[in-house]
Amino acid sequence: MPLNSSNDQTAARVRKTSWSGSTATARHPGSTGGGARWESVPWAARRSHLGRRGLAIGIDIGGTKVAAGVVDPSGNVVEEARRSTPGNDARAVEQVIVELVQELGRSHRIASVGIGAAGWMDLDGGTVLFSPHLAWRNEPLRENLQSLLRRPVLVTNDADAAAWAEWRFGAGQGESRLVCITLGTGIGGAMVMDSRVERGRFGVAGEFGHQIVVPGGHRCECGNRGCWEQYASGNALGREARELALRNSPVAYELLKAAGGTAENITGVTVTERAKAGDSASRELLEEVGHWLGLGLANLAAALDPGTFVIGGGLCDAGELLVGPARTAFTRNLTGRGFRPAAAIKLAALGPRAGMIGAADLSRVSGRAHG
Repeated sequence: MPLNSSNDQTAARVRKTSWSGSTATARHPGSTGGGARWESVPWAARRSHLGRRGLAIGIDIGGTKVAAGVVDPSGNVVEEARRSTPGNDARAVEQVIVELVQELGRSHRIASVGIGAAGWMDLDGGTVLFSPHLAWRNEPLRENLQSLLRRPVLVTNDADAAAWAEWRFGAGQGESRLVCITLGTGIGGAMVMDSRVERGRFGVAGEFGHQIVVPGGHRCECGNRGCWEQYASGNALGREARELALRNSPVAYELLKAAGGTAENITGVTVTERAKAGDSASRELLEEVGHWLGLGLANLAAALDPGTFVIGGGLCDAGELLVGPARTAFTRNLTGRGFRPAAAIKLAALGPRAGMIGAADLSRVSGRAHG
């Protein structure tokens, strides 16, 4: 959207962005003296001011693989490489990261490196407080990697990285208050509010999957009962399908056939594939998960009032078979329905590369070289 002359003048006065970890705030130079604040700058002007020229490497650390990519300032991945995740050995994971950066750096001039991983980071982004897949406990990861790579390094939560990527380059472009939900084994989440990743007071915001939607319900790995991810995730979809098959329900015939006749082999992926092929039982199971998804989104809308929800993760391979029922349930359960604007619900646009793209871009726009 073109800026008018007044907005052009406003944008011209924006000189500097101050970054802390993956959270960005910026103001006009005179804001402390009553001048205009960054929040008053039109979104197009803010977005055009983000980022610097040059290539960055984004690295997405998962439980089974470490994926890395060279990302340009427009969010395009120009080269990729990957390795298997070396168990839960923290030093071995660091070595894999170094190998990937060295491999990609041979043919590209790299300005910075962004690391996205599941877990909690301190607010400064230098220390991994806890990672569920790796042996990182109060690990000074940024300092360790910068000494090995001799480049600026940013460390962030993988869901925060994916949300940033969708806001910058994907389905969330133009949205001032964005909530991203990642549906996989569990439910991850992140927020981009007023051009910054919102991480909460202690840096651990976004654990949306652990809101309790059924008091006393299914036991969750977190220790509580009835968490949202026990009803609206890939694991939940697979569990419900297996239970149906173990009861010898005739409607589970196609699912059992797809799993080689063994109910324990049925997963959320199995259900999604059969649903896309037209199996009625699989579609019904997806519809049920979609209902729980929409209910949880309505709860989040009541608390956060975003303009857009972006839904990503492996379970979203089901597309409208999942998101359609979610929109219906969201509308039915939204507080103040009929008397308030409702958030849009969109499928993520960047797929499994979102974390990689977001981590790279955050490392570029942070402009920080620690140590």
